Amino acid sequence: MSNTDRFLLAALMGWPVMHSRSPMMHNYWFAQQGLAGTYVPLAIRPEGLAAALRALHPLGFAGCNLTIPHKQAAMKIVDTVDDAARRIGAISCVTVQPDGLLAGTNNDYIGFLRNLRHEQPDWRADAGPVVVLGAGGGSRAVCYGLMQDGAKEIRIVNRTFSRSLGIVEAFDGPIKAYPWEQRHDVLDGAATVVNATSQGMVGQPALDIRLDKLAKNALVADIIYTPLESPFLVAARLLGNRTVNGLGMLLHQGPLAWKLWFGLEPVVTLELRTLVEKSL
Repeated sequence: MSNTDRFLLAALMGWPVMHSRSPMMHNYWFAQQGLAGTYVPLAIRPEGLAAALRALHPLGFAGCNLTIPHKQAAMKIVDTVDDAARRIGAISCVTVQPDGLLAGTNNDYIGFLRNLRHEQPDWRADAGPVVVLGAGGGSRAVCYGLMQDGAKEIRIVNRTFSRSLGIVEAFDGPIKAYPWEQRHDVLDGAATVVNATSQGMVGQPALDIRLDKLAKNALVADIIYTPLESPFLVAARLLGNRTVNGLGMLLHQGPLAWKLWFGLEPVVTLELRTLVEKSL
């Protein structure tokens, strides 16, 4: 990596932001790699996002991650947006180019796929129908990743049917939208089920869905990680299904950002995962 004589800087921009475990993760890697640098949480109000992003270059930042509510707004601020971010409709990572231009990408979908493979090495996107619950930004990243990985049938279910249709139209792939009332029945024959809603997160009601039609060999995943085991995952585990929580999605998208910012890709270790888990 070049410029090792300078103090390396990266950040997370969000509003709010102090709840995030990203700084813990990235600063672990600075220590792991023996590099002088830091990753800081920046609480940026929506109206200040453009100024904050433009300040990255003069302040010497290599880039930043974006979280709620900035992922979509940043699309209109950065100078370039890659195909993944454009199709997903959101940016999760910004890289400051040597000339100061800002490049936006979305690595959430890769984090999602790497998490599933790390926890369940034999998992395949094309093993059978995939049900995705929710139609927000997380769902779009999940659906994009599944398509990139060869999924042949994706069933998307959301409380607002028009939002599901929006994803179907945007991706023009093997995705079909179903009304929320069919959420129980659509699990029939599914090989993978992903909760991409906030339901079940700390402070949110549990996901309202019956699992009686879910095959016992289906993999059940959640993109949330507070709590580590959502009520949805508990119910699936008690039925005998394999489950994967969302913490790994956060952990596994991080090395991709480092590769863009610093030219190296750190490792997601058991020590790191344990460190983050203990903080939850």
